[in-house]
Amino acid sequence: MSAAGRPGARRPPVGRTTVRVGLALALAFAALAGAAGYWQVVRSEELVTRPDNPATRALRQEAVRGLILDRDGAVLADSRFDADGLPYRVYVDDTVSQVVGYASRRYGTAGLERTYDAYLVGLRTGDARTDLLSKFVPDPYDPRNLQTSLSLELQRRAVAELGADRGAVVMLDPRSGEVLVLASTPVFDASAVADPATSEAAFTGLQADAAQPLLPRATQGLYVPGSVFKIVTAAAGLRTGAIGRETRYPEQPPAEKDGLVVEGFRITDGHHPATASRELDLVQATEVSCNIWYALAGLATGGGGLADGAAAFGFGATLPFDLPTSASQVTNGGGPLPGGFADDVELANASYGQAETLATPLQMAMVAATVANDGVLMRPRLATALEDPDGGGTTTLGPTNLGQVLGPDDAAILVEAMTAAVEGELGRGYTSGAKVPGVLTAGKSGTAELGGSGEPHSWFIGFAPADDPTVAIAVLVERGGRGGERAAPLAGRMMAAYFDMVGR
Repeated sequence: MSAAGRPGARRPPVGRTTVRVGLALALAFAALAGAAGYWQVVRSEELVTRPDNPATRALRQEAVRGLILDRDGAVLADSRFDADGLPYRVYVDDTVSQVVGYASRRYGTAGLERTYDAYLVGLRTGDARTDLLSKFVPDPYDPRNLQTSLSLELQRRAVAELGADRGAVVMLDPRSGEVLVLASTPVFDASAVADPATSEAAFTGLQADAAQPLLPRATQGLYVPGSVFKIVTAAAGLRTGAIGRETRYPEQPPAEKDGLVVEGFRITDGHHPATASRELDLVQATEVSCNIWYALAGLATGGGGLADGAAAFGFGATLPFDLPTSASQVTNGGGPLPGGFADDVELANASYGQAETLATPLQMAMVAATVANDGVLMRPRLATALEDPDGGGTTTLGPTNLGQVLGPDDAAILVEAMTAAVEGELGRGYTSGAKVPGVLTAGKSGTAELGGSGEPHSWFIGFAPADDPTVAIAVLVERGGRGGERAAPLAGRMMAAYFDMVGR
């Protein structure tokens, strides 16, 4: 006979067993409720706004998407209906194709159409309380119009200025991070991709195009930056205290003739006749774009200091932006020196924007904007508001301060240097055409040598008015020649067009 069956054996109290079972059930239900709350409330925004969300994908087929608008209310993206009564997207013109992207039944979404898909089809409104309660109403779908910071007028001008060249123009307000222009060429016909009658032929043709029109060069194109990167090197040196405004190097004047030898590698320069045997300070070296001075400044700053200084601007990681971005880099990394540099030769060359240094035009526009904004880096942004087309209100998307990259005094030194590079007697020769008539202009041109045959990439970054900046710019023209020949005058015309638009 078992112990439980023997006379006098004690049985567990019924009440205690009931309490244990009840407690286990309560804990199980609490876990389920917590998981449901976590996924439906805490992670709800993330899940619903994912472009691969099945609900978003199903709704996209029949939803009339909200409008996408420029800063002045001009329509960039609208909808039409096919013979079956189903909506499809149409776009104002090709100049915004790389930014707005496309929404296609066959090929999905790209650009802003992808980032804000859930809002445009009405799965999200931008208001947390409304979104939470939408699960409990009969018709939860309430498409929103997307207001952007883009200027269609300036966007069209930028694409026209680039013409047949491959390249990019980025213009933004350094005070708020609002992007006015995000142009990449070549552009493409996004309406043809969105139209069910033409989408397959259009998309197949774009994929086969050697010019890569589907590549958004402004945000995902990685280019050797050349001398525009010197502003990053100067900022890094100022941050670490390795250099100051009056820093001069005795080795620089004699190296103008025979080159600066770093571990057997000879660094040369092209401005020697203009500066003769003068020892240049930071402002003068920037004005004449002295490779030797900047190589010495980079070596003094050190690999760790240069890498950290660049990282403060956003190098080394994807940028916080409305669209996907490629990560700019100072080096490929893996080397034994601080910052991942292989040796001092790589560090010296990276200091004036060569070696393994790569940057996107958006990244370099952020560098210029940060200097212009007293050293404060603002998050670049395209979306400024989500609007209820039925008059139910607007959710404003405000600016975000990403931090103080440079102290105001150090930023002022770079403003002085970049102003000399455009307005100075010698600087004008390197940045021809960049000055905006009647407006104090600051900037830096760049000629990115690529090796082998062919023209170098042409760069310019800058801002204006130099004494109270309201616009910053980066221009990249692939194989465009010297920075002062193509990118600088293009930037000058774009900034002049901006001031004409806002009335100076």
